[in-house]
Amino acid sequence: QVQVVESGGGLVQAGGSLRLSCSASGSVFSITRMGWYRQAPGKQRDLVAVITSGGTITYAGSVQGRFTISRNNARNTVYLQMDSLKPEDTAVYYCDAYVSARHYWGQGTQVTVSS
Repeated sequence: QVQVVESGGGLVQAGGSLRLSCSASGSVFSITRMGWYRQAPGKQRDLVAVITSGGTITYAGSVQGRFTISRNNARNTVYLQMDSLKPEDTAVYYCDAYVSARHYWGQGTQVTVSS
């Protein structure tokens, strides 16, 4: 079992920045990938950025160059630095820990970008 907790959401004006944090606990040795997904009202949950245990990073095209994912392995924590935010980035952001083909989700944190 893995538990995931996010923090760091909030309200920001367009062009601003936010940093999300995600901490994992439990069977963290079995996590192969951690990352961030987001879900806007009425839409499906989409990948934002993920990082594997080996350090391979994947970004959604819509955030490439604006968002940066990083991890602190010693603290089992993943961060998402979000710069140049746009109103279309408004969504609930979920942290995910991927273990043996199963997703462990956090409770989500709201990010709202005003125009």
